[in-house]
Amino acid sequence: MSLLDVNHLDVRFALRNGDIQALRDVSFSLDRGERLGIVGESGAGKSVAAFSLLNLISKPGYIAGGSIRFDGQELIGQSERALRHIRGHRISMIFQDPMMTLNPVLSIGDQMVECLKAHRRISTHEARGIALHKLVQVQIPSPEARLDQYPHELSGGMRQRVIIAIALLLDPDIIIADEPTTALDVTIQAEIMALLLSLCEKHNVGLILITHDLGVVSQVTQRMLVMYAGRVIEEGPTREIINDPQHPYTQGLMNALPQMATPGSRLNQIPGSMPSLDNLPDGCAFHPRCHFAMRSDGQRRQACYEHVPGFVTSGNCRVACHMVSEMLGYERIPAEETTS
Repeated sequence: MSLLDVNHLDVRFALRNGDIQALRDVSFSLDRGERLGIVGESGAGKSVAAFSLLNLISKPGYIAGGSIRFDGQELIGQSERALRHIRGHRISMIFQDPMMTLNPVLSIGDQMVECLKAHRRISTHEARGIALHKLVQVQIPSPEARLDQYPHELSGGMRQRVIIAIALLLDPDIIIADEPTTALDVTIQAEIMALLLSLCEKHNVGLILITHDLGVVSQVTQRMLVMYAGRVIEEGPTREIINDPQHPYTQGLMNALPQMATPGSRLNQIPGSMPSLDNLPDGCAFHPRCHFAMRSDGQRRQACYEHVPGFVTSGNCRVACHMVSEMLGYERIPAEETTS
């Protein structure tokens, strides 16, 4: 059994004009010590999927259906008290902006001690010792001095290292990293990701990395999910997807990388933009931007316009695409019958 199993997750936001479905039938799993990447454009549902795991979705959002099982325990429907034992203790989260996570009026040491004492019955002296050890692990220079400093006294890279140290404080089983290097320059990004990878491997911690950077995903993760308009559209081993993407959207993401363009020419791009969740097209949500939705004879590929594609297996990957189904000679599996 996997450490984390997510099946048919459905997340909605209740608005005046009706519910908007932010996640549709999302399923994936994570083994102990495994590293999983979730990629896609802004608005694809990556962060909503991550926040759902710990029921951190703000109202009017709510989990409308599905199952989230962690170490055999169903998390959906758990009390706030039970979830507090899971959050930060067994599943930690690293957010995009350290300054939104760290309290500006408390020292780094006070915040780390507070986190430890919220979950363990230990003295302040013991908690400071553990906090110091974690700062050493994330390679912060002069860690003793950092304990008494405030967030504004540290650089962006230092703050992100502190956030990683806090995430590791209670020796979690899973770390969810939501765009952990967005605000950092390229050199610091590489250092932070190398550090996170090393720590996860050393302590056998599972990692869910949410990012739009396919380069980072290819270097850090073992498996990846590609999301579009609230739905997983491709899943499989990272190396296999990067080397041979099957879904037209994944192909578009790969072709949009700067190194894929001829020097001096315009960068490749996927035409159009992601549809609004309150106005999704019929059939495959990607079909308005997909050149495979039209056949070579100029006729519409009707299935793309009329039916939500189910998953088919291509190599070691699962792909939700009618075009791939036809190429492999598979019959379309209705979306409601697909499983993880």
